Amino acid sequence: MPITSDPLSGGYYAFKRIRTYVLQVWDLGGQDRLRTSWATYYRGTHAVIVVIDSVDRARITIMKEELFRLLAHEDLQHSVILVFANKQDLKDAMTPAEITDALSLHSIKNHDWHIQACSALTGDGLYDGLGWIAQHVTGKAPS
Repeated sequence: MPITSDPLSGGYYAFKRIRTYVLQVWDLGGQDRLRTSWATYYRGTHAVIVVIDSVDRARITIMKEELFRLLAHEDLQHSVILVFANKQDLKDAMTPAEITDALSLHSIKNHDWHIQACSALTGDGLYDGLGWIAQHVTGKAPS
């Protein structure tokens, strides 16, 4: 399944088969100039994946603010949240527990959420996280 560029959003999308599910995945990018366009893609979203650079301690507060901003959006009220704690293969990486605390994930009460240690470089943890989404979007109310 090919990855396709969307020049209007500055992002990419692809279809990914996980078990018996086909996921349409949008990578919208996290740059300041792109964040204002995120809400365009919220309608019909069943899951949100937030990728955290586990080595970038300086930006974790920004990520927390953006996460809670998107969780408040009406179109995401039925979405589940997967946080990929990326770059776990690096020695200075924050642990998933540290990221959970820094993002205040335990305060999220209206969404199912999961944090998954991963390494995009090696692929470790990626299928586990996507499998969690596949299990948790089944039976969700349509948005």
